[in-house]
Amino acid sequence: MSLLYAIHLHHRARRSRTERGQATVEYVVVVLAASLLAGLFIRWVNGTDKIGELLNRVIDTVIGSV
Repeated sequence: MSLLYAIHLHHRARRSRTERGQATVEYVVVVLAASLLAGLFIRWVNGTDKIGELLNRVIDTVIGSV
């Protein structure tokens, strides 16, 4: 009985190390994807001036309603 339990613990320990490595890789992939999307968004914002137009409209609306 104790031999089977030892084999089970060894298998479980090996599996958890593999899963920890997989979780780290998944985290890195998610961070890289988020960075890529943020970079693309920043390039788009700098090239179109959409944010400036939006802020101008908001400020004009607030000033107009006062």
